[in-house]
Amino acid sequence: MTEIDKKWYVLRAVSGKENKVKEFLEVEMEKSDLGKYVSQVLIPTEKTFIMRNGKKVLQERAYLPGYILIEAALVGEVIHQLRGINYVAGFLPNTQNPQPLSQSEVNRILGTMDDLDEQSVEMDVQYLVGEHVKVTNGPFSDFSGIIEEVNTEKKKLKVMVKIVAMKTPLELNYTQVETEQ
Repeated sequence: MTEIDKKWYVLRAVSGKENKVKEFLEVEMEKSDLGKYVSQVLIPTEKTFIMRNGKKVLQERAYLPGYILIEAALVGEVIHQLRGINYVAGFLPNTQNPQPLSQSEVNRILGTMDDLDEQSVEMDVQYLVGEHVKVTNGPFSDFSGIIEEVNTEKKKLKVMVKIVAMKTPLELNYTQVETEQ
């Protein structure tokens, strides 16, 4: 038996339902012969911090919302099986004639996913000058201060804290502070 030639395709899905589509695909691959034709299902994701109830929470979210990458051989009824899965809107660039991604596009997307995993986690937190913050880690943890400068590119803050009745400037990362209530 020869190996089936599989290529990467982009499935369009309802935004926010990417994980459900992946679950449905995996179930369909187990219970039918779809597993012979589809080898990988990927949702490109990134990790970010969000503020929830005054605390930083690590969250994983799709960086290409509404799109799922599949490595598959689209022969016979496979296209119709994939389009028939709940929350799937079709293929890119069009539903009738799916076009595989070029190897350079696949490498770029998969490389971007690897880069996002390797780089420090991105902060989705906005700090403002004059805002009161509390230092959460480092030698000055539990000190409170006021933000004097915000450097969004480097994700750094200049915070003025009172140490022994004297205001002292500290340069801190976004991850080292939290907003005070």
